[in-house]
Amino acid sequence: MKNIFRFVSAVFLAVSAAGCDLTLYPEDAVSPGVYFKSESDFEQWTNYLYRALLDDADAVSRYNADDMVDKSMGSIIQGTRLASDNMNGQNEWNWTMLRRINYLLENSYNCEDEAVRTKYEGITYFFRAYFYYQKVMRFGDVPWYDKVLESTDDEFLNKPRDDRGFVMDKVMEDFDRAIEMIPADKDAYSARVTKWVALAMKSRAALFEGTWRKYHGLQDYEKYLEQAVAAAKTFIDESGYTLYSQGDQPYRDLFCSDNAKTEEVVFARLYQFETLNVSNSVQFNIRNDAQGFTRRFMNHYLMADGSRFTDIEGNETMPYAEETQGRDPRMAQTVLCPGYVAVGESSTTPNDMTSLTGYEPIKFVASSDHSGASKGTCDWPLIRAAEVYLNYAEALAELGTLDQTALDISINKIRDRAGMPHLDMAVANGNVDPFLASCYPRVADGPNKGVILEIRRERTVELVNEGFRQWDMLRWKEGEQMVNKDKPYYGIWFPAEGLYDMDGDGKNDLEIYSQVQQSKPSDGLTVKKIGTDLVLSEGTYGYVVAWSTLTWEWNDREYLWPIPADQRVLTGGALTQNPGWTDSTNFN
Repeated sequence: MKNIFRFVSAVFLAVSAAGCDLTLYPEDAVSPGVYFKSESDFEQWTNYLYRALLDDADAVSRYNADDMVDKSMGSIIQGTRLASDNMNGQNEWNWTMLRRINYLLENSYNCEDEAVRTKYEGITYFFRAYFYYQKVMRFGDVPWYDKVLESTDDEFLNKPRDDRGFVMDKVMEDFDRAIEMIPADKDAYSARVTKWVALAMKSRAALFEGTWRKYHGLQDYEKYLEQAVAAAKTFIDESGYTLYSQGDQPYRDLFCSDNAKTEEVVFARLYQFETLNVSNSVQFNIRNDAQGFTRRFMNHYLMADGSRFTDIEGNETMPYAEETQGRDPRMAQTVLCPGYVAVGESSTTPNDMTSLTGYEPIKFVASSDHSGASKGTCDWPLIRAAEVYLNYAEALAELGTLDQTALDISINKIRDRAGMPHLDMAVANGNVDPFLASCYPRVADGPNKGVILEIRRERTVELVNEGFRQWDMLRWKEGEQMVNKDKPYYGIWFPAEGLYDMDGDGKNDLEIYSQVQQSKPSDGLTVKKIGTDLVLSEGTYGYVVAWSTLTWEWNDREYLWPIPADQRVLTGGALTQNPGWTDSTNFN
């Protein structure tokens, strides 16, 4: 039974007592003189931070990049953001939670229990680090505040943005405080911030900043990559977390479990629909938004023997039933392939081409009970051990200090779980994959190019649909790869119109046609008309093309969010605008 009852009820208590401005709280309820004296006070106060700041499963599972498309491609790819947008989401230009964070840190002295005070100060330092990490990811330079601002603090309210390096150094300091102050105990349900959560998140944030700096031409990238390595290595050596490996399909089971697999999932959002009506729509959105993986993503999967699919002669025109055979086992646990049997079912589910590309996700798909809107109860992994392993290997590779031993305790553990051959560093560097090189042209030639690309392959396959890909492509400065100006969003290859067996049972279950339909309604086939229901790249044959009538071109301004124009006006122009963005403020 999940511990979500206590968790959610505490959140609701916090919300009922909370508002947007701390000065509006009843003085007899939360004034510094009477609050923050008990663990219950700290718990209720910090519960609101969990709810407000952590990733929402419905949102991050719908991030589009070069790997996955759906009915709405998002404002970054479409280039529809404006400096006039208010961007008031909690992880955008909204500072309400920072006030809540700093308020606790300024008033925690009321607690006489030093252990309780230290623990919750550590948790709050974690959330301040996370808060600012999210800000820097989006806006770059942002103003740093470590105190509660009052309405009379004109100097601070109108201060300019601090350099992202200064802010990220503060982020690293706050993560270090959290790591030191929070007890090493694990949370039984992976729902609370622990020392291990802080270490894992530090490895993520430091890797982001280090690689952003390396690929965007900023100084000091090594400093952050070294911190990513250190945090990840401590986690690997001391946390006790491992990879979930039970059953015949451990990777698939990891993501369609009502209860987080806590041996691997370090931090999670918990869901419980029937009694609490706390749920997600991840599974519903896959079908409703017609989510589809791209062929570019599918080509990242190796063959089961470790050889490269893209080296096979004729792979470019290999049809669905053939291309999905003999691949990395994670493919069939992530994508609807022939032979797929849904959770709780006994017969195969044919691919009915609802997906925009034909490659429909099954990751996070549980039983049919979850198919309705807001009925998903699978816990959402915010951090898992596999990501930390990937962070460790990537940071070392980008530093040029990776060796085979490091690969064996990171990437090759992930491959062991998948049932794949190990990655050999010398082989990867001695035989660079031209397909991967075309996907990531910013990776410079050098002695480590091959292994950097192979680690990106592993990250792409292992973390797909978990909300990472968009951010990875931005930090690697590969924004051009996400738009379809020169790289159409291709899906399944159909060599001709006609009848197809899409579930591998020997019977046709799909027809695609351009003029005359062959099958009868009584045949029970899914029927798609070319040009109406789907578009093929060569007319009556070729790749399924998603978004065939719209073309998006990359603009480098999209690497950072615009600073909202109204905030620039309020500060008299003290807040400068990000490169490439214009607004009507008349400030420089």
